[in-house]
Amino acid sequence: MNPYHLHSAATVLGFVFFIGVVAWAWSGRRRADFQEAEQLPFADEPGDRP
Repeated sequence: MNPYHLHSAATVLGFVFFIGVVAWAWSGRRRADFQEAEQLPFADEPGDRP
């Protein structure tokens, strides 16, 4: 096996991993988690304290 085959295989595996992460992030099942996370910067506002 030639080193170019290993480089090609690593590139293909990296691309497949990237597509998997994108699919995970854009899946509908993650929507509630991301909506909660987008509110985190505002959770510790000084006006929220009694």
